[in-house]
Amino acid sequence: MSSTGPFIDPETSELDTDQILTEAYPLIGLIVLFAGLALIPFLIVLLFAGNSLIGSLFTLVAQGILAVGTGIVLMYVIARGIQLSQADEVK
Repeated sequence: MSSTGPFIDPETSELDTDQILTEAYPLIGLIVLFAGLALIPFLIVLLFAGNSLIGSLFTLVAQGILAVGTGIVLMYVIARGIQLSQADEVK
């Protein structure tokens, strides 16, 4: 029996949209979490700080949040991909 891959329905050999959506929801949640956290300092700069030193500091904080969030999302994707490939090998 040949292996079809993690997002392929073995019966029809088409994309398994249910599994794709199941895997996408936690990823979307992580992206929304970090985007929302970074939005707070950006809004503070936009509404209050402007072109001041504090505005620059809040901009750096927001960019740091986005950088850390990007790293965490990428680590999640890689770890989940490894889990899916190992689960596919077991079947």
